Amino acid sequence: MTLKKLLCSAAIATALATGAHAQSDGWSLAKAAEPYKGTTVDVVFLLRPGYEAIEAMLPEFEKETGIKINIIKHPYENALGEQVRDFVAGGDLDIALIDLVWIGSFAENGWIVPVDKIREQYPDIIDPDLDMADFFPLTLDAFGTWDGTVYGLPFDNYSGLMFYNACMLKDAGFDGPPETWEELKDTYGPALTKDGKYAFALQSKRNETQSADSFARVIWPFGGSFLDDNFKSNLMSEGSQAGLKFRQDLMQYMPDGIVAYDHAETVNAFAQGDVAMITEWSAFYSSVVSPDTSAVADCVEIAPEPKGPAGRKPALGGFSLAVAEQADEAEKAAAWLFIQWATSKANAKEYVERGGVSARQSVYNDEELAKSKKFIPALVESWQEGVPEFRPRFAEWPEITEIVQEWGTKMMLGEVSTEDGAKEIGTRMEEVLDAAGYYDGKKPLVQ
Repeated sequence: MTLKKLLCSAAIATALATGAHAQSDGWSLAKAAEPYKGTTVDVVFLLRPGYEAIEAMLPEFEKETGIKINIIKHPYENALGEQVRDFVAGGDLDIALIDLVWIGSFAENGWIVPVDKIREQYPDIIDPDLDMADFFPLTLDAFGTWDGTVYGLPFDNYSGLMFYNACMLKDAGFDGPPETWEELKDTYGPALTKDGKYAFALQSKRNETQSADSFARVIWPFGGSFLDDNFKSNLMSEGSQAGLKFRQDLMQYMPDGIVAYDHAETVNAFAQGDVAMITEWSAFYSSVVSPDTSAVADCVEIAPEPKGPAGRKPALGGFSLAVAEQADEAEKAAAWLFIQWATSKANAKEYVERGGVSARQSVYNDEELAKSKKFIPALVESWQEGVPEFRPRFAEWPEITEIVQEWGTKMMLGEVSTEDGAKEIGTRMEEVLDAAGYYDGKKPLVQ
């Protein structure tokens, strides 16, 4: 186990052990919020179902606390830039919305407050039922923790799942989805690719979709990774090369032009019955099971992503919410009360019923909820193991993703071999990391 993983595990263990046991009986949200009535909290929300779910629940929070939540809505593509500009300028945001790959930058720049600091400074606002142990450990580590310190609570979290058309699989003689990536290619691929239909579609458009949803998705389960423990490229390793070569072989069972498919095209191909299986974010569940948006709604089933030689390493995505350092004292307290409420065990069921995806383990013990949302068993299984650094979470990822997008696309198009493409990515990636100070000790080897 690397030092980083040891530190993260220790931080999570500390958070779990210190969960809020010092609170007196009779704690209530209304009582905790009394000193902060009239405070306005500014937060960025995305145009996604998980945010709409919390927004619909918000009147209850505002009525009970007297705290006003001012939501600034942005598409995902604008959310990082808008927040960075606000934090650099010492602006108005009181809560940071942190993507998996932003947390390193937010923490290292001092824009977010550690949870332990909130606990120390504002003990009276910590819910006795905060229960940090109830979050899936993988999500608390990946979305909320950086370099051994917990900053944020998981919110609007996703896992890569396999959506499959049970009717198409049954017609081809299969009674369930493939367990492994090799089985998908070698057995299901030939049987399901015919008459203008395809076995699989892997969203691979040249943007973050190529680097995260396509490239990263094939290196990890085959035993590869972007970097080794010394932050040197690991893309020429046996595992990384096996995954990248596998992707090339799998393309024969995908639609022509798959390199131009973003999420919308991939989900639509599945929803129209042109593709038997896709590996996509859990957030797309509602689209493929609704008769209004899916021609195959009655045939849709959900499974975890297939296993590779290195096990099940599904795509991991989502966010955490953290208190912004630039907020004043009242705003920090009010911001925490909102974050704590939005991610609470008490609200998790309603949040999921309204279309959100909670990172709380306890909510998925509800059998009726699991029956109504078929993705739940697969989601729970997928979060049992995974890779927090599925995409490196440091500040240099935006530069590196551009490199991976360019050369990953060239690999898929056959313009370069997987070996030559990996060498080029590795060289350029190491140049970025060298300039950033990872090799001369200026920055810790943390991702």
